[in-house]
Amino acid sequence: MTRIAYFDCFSGASGDMLLGAWLDAGVDIDALRTALALLKLPDYEVTLVKQVRHGISGSKFDVLDQGHDRPARNLHAVRYIVEESDLPEPVIEASMRVFTRLAEAEAQVHGTTVDEVHFHEVGAIDALVDIVGFCWAAHHLDIEEVYASALPVGSGTVRTEHGLLPVPAPATLNLLASAGAPILAGEARGELVTPTGAAILTTLARFSRPSMTVHQVGYGFGTKEFAWPNMVRVWIGETLEEQGPADRWRAAEHDHAHDHPHDHEGGHTHAHPHDDDDHDHHH
Repeated sequence: MTRIAYFDCFSGASGDMLLGAWLDAGVDIDALRTALALLKLPDYEVTLVKQVRHGISGSKFDVLDQGHDRPARNLHAVRYIVEESDLPEPVIEASMRVFTRLAEAEAQVHGTTVDEVHFHEVGAIDALVDIVGFCWAAHHLDIEEVYASALPVGSGTVRTEHGLLPVPAPATLNLLASAGAPILAGEARGELVTPTGAAILTTLARFSRPSMTVHQVGYGFGTKEFAWPNMVRVWIGETLEEQGPADRWRAAEHDHAHDHPHDHEGGHTHAHPHDDDDHDHHH
């Protein structure tokens, strides 16, 4: 069996929501801080606050940037920071795949090359923490495959370094289009899927829900408040071998047929299937 994670993104996805879900599922925040310290980035802090929204308990993860006049890093600068760290090689490799895909999407939007694009959002402290933190948490949990649901992207406009842009932001839409990610219609106003969230999922996840046994669940809250709980759910567990209809039928017959000895003429016994046993689950 394969250890997997499924992200239920019914309210979209951002980097902090995805990482918050890992943490709520049991990843230790201090272990994350120790790993992130290997990036040698100054003047920031990460926080994790337990919250209850709409009757559901989860975690809100935040990156507090305490620096001033941050440089607008390009992909080369990001690669130097990540590859010069002492993080495990699979974490470095996965992180750079995400950053490269994000840089390619930004370059396409702005009509330039990956080497020339300078991005404030992508090179910012929170993007570095969210992307590297997500990849480290997956490695820490020994996750072999990541899956994700279809994505509601929102509507309206979002304020960026380049002014007001339509939702989904152009870089987000490029990322989703290039991966063939399934997009859901919805009435929500605002940005539900951020470029960082889209880059993580389109690079590392398959957009389908697997058959699985679930061992851990985590809820990562977003910043915005909606009429529903604004969060990502992660289901962590193992793959479940697919059964065809015939296999399921035989399993059901086996479960419902029990040997009960009854006295009959000739002294033999036989089994009676419980045809009238209804197993209803009321929730």
